Amino acid sequence: MTLIWLFSGLRLNELCRLRVGCIRWDSSTAPSNAASSLAYSVCLLDVPVNKTSGAFTKPIAHLAGQAVATWEAIRPVQPLLLDLKTGEYVHYLFAYRGKRIGHDFINVSIIPMLCRKAGVPQQDQRGPLSCHRARATIASQLANAKDPMSLLELQQWLGHSTPLSTQYYVMVSPTRLSHAYADAGYLDRNIRAIEVLIDQDAIRSGATAAGQPWKYYDLGHGHCTYDFFDQCPHRMACAKCSFYIPKESAQAQLLQAKTNLLRMKQEIPLMDDELAALEDDLAAVERLCQRLANVPTPAGPTPREIQVSPPTIIPLSQVQ
Repeated sequence: MTLIWLFSGLRLNELCRLRVGCIRWDSSTAPSNAASSLAYSVCLLDVPVNKTSGAFTKPIAHLAGQAVATWEAIRPVQPLLLDLKTGEYVHYLFAYRGKRIGHDFINVSIIPMLCRKAGVPQQDQRGPLSCHRARATIASQLANAKDPMSLLELQQWLGHSTPLSTQYYVMVSPTRLSHAYADAGYLDRNIRAIEVLIDQDAIRSGATAAGQPWKYYDLGHGHCTYDFFDQCPHRMACAKCSFYIPKESAQAQLLQAKTNLLRMKQEIPLMDDELAALEDDLAAVERLCQRLANVPTPAGPTPREIQVSPPTIIPLSQVQ
């Protein structure tokens, strides 16, 4: 009875009203060359009529099914007893001396006995341990498994009439919640790695003190030499100010021909409109350019004053 209580997810009334022969083995999924088909069989439990649905069948753990088979082999013969739910006379699985097991047997006898043997308290932060705790626990475990059951499958397994009832039983584990948060990629979506070229000769020679650029951000269509590029509002819609070096220019070709360049990646946090521009959305690029038209560049003048043509779209493959 304890194994059925722990591994079948039954309500207390369903557990007490189980009938002899409620366990069946489905060997249709077992391999044809299996030495023992029982080891590969699915254990099916016939659940009696309950408060929300009619009788149904569901799979349970092999351990619980084998325990029921062992009990049925040594169970004393008992007379037929009336099932008040259906009005039928049935052979109850858990009956002794002509009486069906009482509803309080698990809560009053089994759980306190198991707690004493295990040396654990009979209550925790959620309250006293009861028969219903096992049902809620196994429902949460099935929902947080490596290959979890869907809400609809779990609803049918628990015998609920609506999925709203099932949601109260499903508690997402912190581990699964952490994995789901990491998989969502919320922070990664707003960060892109852009290639940065470091001119080591300019640093070693001291030319940087005279104002010579030493750091070049590769924008795909050109390079930006503004040291605080990650804070520049024009970074994804470059206004081609004095910090900008187009790649078709001789200066950019000389820069790329240097052998002393150190290539690295720098992560840049992006806003939603900048992300849209990176994803080759022409409308987003146009909106971004219009919004920045009167915003001064690091060199001083605004894009409207520079009067440049619309910027070239930066392919995402060139930025990452």
